[in-house]
Amino acid sequence: MSGLVAARSPYVITLDPADRQTLEAVSRRGRAEHRQVLRARIVLFAADGHCNADIARALGVVVDTVRKWRKRFCREGLPGLADRPRSGRPRVFPATVVAEVKALACELPAQAEAPLARWSCPELARQAVARGVCERVSTSTVRRWLAADAIKPWQHRSWIFPRDPYFAVKATRVLDLYARVWEGEPLGENDFVLSADEKPGVQARYRKHKPLEVPPFFRTLLSLV
Repeated sequence: MSGLVAARSPYVITLDPADRQTLEAVSRRGRAEHRQVLRARIVLFAADGHCNADIARALGVVVDTVRKWRKRFCREGLPGLADRPRSGRPRVFPATVVAEVKALACELPAQAEAPLARWSCPELARQAVARGVCERVSTSTVRRWLAADAIKPWQHRSWIFPRDPYFAVKATRVLDLYARVWEGEPLGENDFVLSADEKPGVQARYRKHKPLEVPPFFRTLLSLV
């Protein structure tokens, strides 16, 4: 490889056998990235004596692309065909903040004394600020963090994921009654458990008609119970 001045390009490429073998292997590799294949072919065409315009026409790229990689290879060799490290946008939040918000999303709101059944992204953002995890964070940022690990604390399925923070306390009393236990003591033979089906979806309304009187037959049955 050398960088001698030529009539058509100031960067003339001469490949040694090892470099040519490497570039040809990349250009024929089926699973290689397209940009790596393209760069290898540009250098191979240039080493065969083709001008930049002919190479660009053959590969379907602009002349500036050919000129760039010819120059890069002539100065740096094979390492010059790799991508340059990019600075990118600096991190606004350190990894520890992201981890703490995700850990908070995996906790029940009752543990944080929050009057919620399940976390939402706005509530998580407010709670992170209240705990001093960060000075401020937007709802969209929290949603993006959780989506990266498929964390969705606001979703639930049937009774397996109750939304009531006091579900365990309430369920324990009901389950004890099924086992005929009340406040830790077993029920006696003369103790009875009555059950009423609650309809939380039905809103309480005032009566439109007066209640009907109980027929004498049913009054007699009720007196015998």
